[in-house]
Amino acid sequence: MAGKAGDTKKFTAALEGKEIPILPLDEKWPLLFGADGPPPDVRNTANELEKLLDKQHNMREKIKEVKKLKKKLLAEIIPLQQKAMNERAGGKAHQMLDKHTGLVSQCNARIEQMEDEQIGLPREIFQVNFKLMLQTMNFCYGYMKAGTEQITAINKWISDVRVELKKQLIRKQESELDNYTIYTYMHQIFGPEVIDLFDMQYDPEKWHPRIAGEGEID
Repeated sequence: MAGKAGDTKKFTAALEGKEIPILPLDEKWPLLFGADGPPPDVRNTANELEKLLDKQHNMREKIKEVKKLKKKLLAEIIPLQQKAMNERAGGKAHQMLDKHTGLVSQCNARIEQMEDEQIGLPREIFQVNFKLMLQTMNFCYGYMKAGTEQITAINKWISDVRVELKKQLIRKQESELDNYTIYTYMHQIFGPEVIDLFDMQYDPEKWHPRIAGEGEID
């Protein structure tokens, strides 16, 4: 059960300016949805966010790898420059130096390209995560609202049953008192032999009138 549009605006205002955690990375987030898990719309948004996070992670790792390669190439260029100074033009050292210089340029271009590609990722991740936060809050609001309504209905049922139970207990006690009174008088007037002729299945010891307050329902 989702919240209303007005609830979404209220949640948006409440979240404004606050640092929002990346929900799929929080181990408690899935627990909000119980055994059934997130509904389809929430799951789709979470999948979209996870893809963006994977993309960001992969690009960072690739940038690290290219930077590592660049550092290695630069370290190799220095001794190559020294060798090139001591050999004729077009020699092996010059060829290796040209190759390394070209590779460093390629690394620079690749790093710049990947950094440009990931510039918009943090904002995109924030927006999708914010959307997921609103969907989560709407779900939880609707779930708790339905739960509160059910609790209220059950409380009313319990209250009604308790009142009816008290009434029935009073009727039972009155019937027990009436039966016991009549039984006592009949026993005194006619004697036990005559009373035994009545097939009432009445046990005066079991069904005697209770002491005031005994067996009452709170």
